[in-house]
Amino acid sequence: MTTHPRTPARPRTTRRPRRVRTAAAAALLVLTAPVLAACGAGEDHNEADVAFATEMIPHHAQAVEMAAMVDGKDVSPEVADLAAEIAAAQDPEIETMSGWLEEWGEPVPDSDQAMSGDMAGMTGMMSADQMASLEAAEGAAFETSWLELMREHHRGAVEMARAEQADGQDPEAVALAEEIEATQTAEVAVIEDLLAG
Repeated sequence: MTTHPRTPARPRTTRRPRRVRTAAAAALLVLTAPVLAACGAGEDHNEADVAFATEMIPHHAQAVEMAAMVDGKDVSPEVADLAAEIAAAQDPEIETMSGWLEEWGEPVPDSDQAMSGDMAGMTGMMSADQMASLEAAEGAAFETSWLELMREHHRGAVEMARAEQADGQDPEAVALAEEIEATQTAEVAVIEDLLAG
């Protein structure tokens, strides 16, 4: 009688069937997705960051509109230069903050609100009547009024920027708030010199 060598028994594994492994992986993904999303770009922000960007966009838009009013007016070269600097700095910042709000899934305010008077209650914002009166002014009266209103406007922006630095969470938003505070504080000092001048 011939004996055949016995095939060694295959060792038992504790592996689960593929179906079970796939279901477990899917469940793990569902459970960890919110955590992973929170670690993603653009998610490290809070309500203060949203408020800062939402309010600063129309605030900046009004400053840019005020800067545009200088064109064609009889103003000193210093005022013309200051207006150009304000527009050059704040236009790109509006784009940056709009991008953040889109990334955060928040509504982006219409910059035209700045001219409608809807935002006049915001710190440093001019009313529609103030803006119309400024645009109608000429010569020295325009320059003085423009400087006084822009000083008030900048002080409002500085206040908003300080609130963001105190309460904000998004590092980029806080860094922009620091930059706004520094730039506009320096511009207020220039404005005061021009008014004293």
